[in-house]
Amino acid sequence: MAEAAPASLFFPTAYRIRRRRRETADTWTLELEPAAGGEVLRFAPGQFTMVYAFGAGEVPISISGDPERTDRLVHTIRVAGATTRAICSVKRGGVLGIRGPYGTAWPVERAEGGDLVIAAGGIGLAPLRPALYTALERRDAFRRVVLLYGGRSPDQLLYTSEVERWRAAGADVHVTVDRAGDQWRGPVGVVTTLLERADFDPATATALVCGPEVMMRFTAAGLVASGVPPQRVHLSLERNMKCALGQCGRCQFGPVFVCGDGPVFSYEAIEPLLAVPEL
Repeated sequence: MAEAAPASLFFPTAYRIRRRRRETADTWTLELEPAAGGEVLRFAPGQFTMVYAFGAGEVPISISGDPERTDRLVHTIRVAGATTRAICSVKRGGVLGIRGPYGTAWPVERAEGGDLVIAAGGIGLAPLRPALYTALERRDAFRRVVLLYGGRSPDQLLYTSEVERWRAAGADVHVTVDRAGDQWRGPVGVVTTLLERADFDPATATALVCGPEVMMRFTAAGLVASGVPPQRVHLSLERNMKCALGQCGRCQFGPVFVCGDGPVFSYEAIEPLLAVPEL
């Protein structure tokens, strides 16, 4: 007899907000703990949960905390509609529903022995942060750990207080913005311009990419053009997911269902679909 799926995949578990932090004008990081006590759900970098605001509905959100922490579950959420607005409006001590985790993971272990390149655009850094935490906790397993991160403007950058800690832990961090004010002293341009600044060996590199679809398409193509094998470039296609169980069909992307088959895919597998207009 097949083993039954955990009830947490179908029914939300109550989690209480222990801390909330505003990252940008429209983005919040919520630290959650089980309302009934105990350890939080275990997850792999790249997986997501369904986050439920009572009376408003639920949305899929990537987990953005450290997989080794068993005392808190972290989500960074950008307000993009009524449900995410309701979730981000819940105050400290309030309760949200969580079900999951779901989805495929970033192949961090497969990058061991070579260079790991993490490329993020905007809110795309949130799904990649667990992979970065994992790599830095095992820093000696990689030749280089490189983070390429871009935002629209300096005030749209996430986790700015952590950048120096990541550098101190052994990451080669490059940050760029599309538009800069007088106070910005870093590079200006899209994420792909950072490929020229980064020091990594394409022959041994594994790349993890998340951000707006156009950013992922050009960054993945740039990595492959630099010599990274397409099967070692991985993208997270968190697009149009709704139920997390592959039942509603909203996340269908050609022959695949993003919530059931992904959200992490190799560029080799997904590149032909990315080239199809309006798919």
